[in-house]
Amino acid sequence: MTRRGALALFILPLAGMVTPPAKARPLRIVCLDDGLAETLLTLGVTPVAVADRGVWEKWVVEPALPPEVADIGTILEPNLEFLQQLRPDVILSIPYLDGIKPLLERVAPVTTIGIYTPDGQPYQRAIEATRQLAALVGRESEGVALIAATEACFSDVRQQLAPLSARPVYVVNFLDPRNVRVYGEKSLFQAVFDRIGIRNAWTGETNYWGFATVGIDGLATSDDARLAYLEPLPEGATGTLTESPVWNAMPFVRNRSIMRLPAVLMFGMLPSASRFARLLTAALMAENARG
Repeated sequence: MTRRGALALFILPLAGMVTPPAKARPLRIVCLDDGLAETLLTLGVTPVAVADRGVWEKWVVEPALPPEVADIGTILEPNLEFLQQLRPDVILSIPYLDGIKPLLERVAPVTTIGIYTPDGQPYQRAIEATRQLAALVGRESEGVALIAATEACFSDVRQQLAPLSARPVYVVNFLDPRNVRVYGEKSLFQAVFDRIGIRNAWTGETNYWGFATVGIDGLATSDDARLAYLEPLPEGATGTLTESPVWNAMPFVRNRSIMRLPAVLMFGMLPSASRFARLLTAALMAENARG
C-alpha cells in the first residue's frame, strides 16, 4: 500500500466526526421605520419589534406584520426599558429620529438609513437602502430580486395604462373634510407616476417628504384631472364632503372621476411603490370600464 493510500485510510474514519460549522444566529433587529420594516419582511427577515403596530395595520397593510413582532411604542417615544429587554443586535432608524439616537445607542448600535431627504430622490434611495439591508441580513440575492420585481411591475403597469395615460391624476390623503395632503415632486408616488407613464395633476411645490397641505379648492387647477384618494378617511369626512359646495364644484366631482384607493404607505420603499402602482392601475381600469 502506498503512503498516500495509508493516509487516506487514516483520515476516512475522521471525516464523519467533523462537526459542520453552526449557522450564524439571525440578527435581532428593531426597526423604527415602516418602510425599512416592509423591506425586511419582503426580504424574508422578520424584525423582533417595530414602533406602533396600530400605524402599520392602518397605513401599511401589506405585507402583513407577523403577530410575534413586538410593539415598542410610538416612534418618537419608544419604550426604552422594553427595548433593552428585547436585546437587539441593531436598531434601524431614519434621520428624522436623530434627536433620540443617543438614547437608542445606550441599548444597541444604531444604523440610520435616509430615504426621504431634501434632495428628493426617494425611489433611488430606496433601491440603495434595499441593497444595504440585504447585505446586513445576508439576503443579497433576495435584494436583487426585489429590485428587479419592482421594475418589472412598473413595466407591466405602464403597458396596461398606456391607453389611459392622457388625463392627469391627483393623489391625496384627506386630513379633514376641507384639507388634503397632495403628493407631488419628491414623493414616492411621483417616482411611480414617472415610471408608469401617468402625469401628476399636482405641479405645485412640496416639502421634502413629497407633499403639500392645501384646501380642497387648491385642487381646481386642472379641468380634466382625476382624483385618487387614499384610505383611511377621517371619521365623518364622506358625509361632510357630499354636502360641501366647494367639493361639489371640483371638476373631478362633476366629471365623476374619483377613485378610492386602499391604504398605501406614502413614506415607504419598494414594496409600497409596487403596491401603489398595482392599486392605481386597478382603480384607473375600473373607472375606465364605468365610462
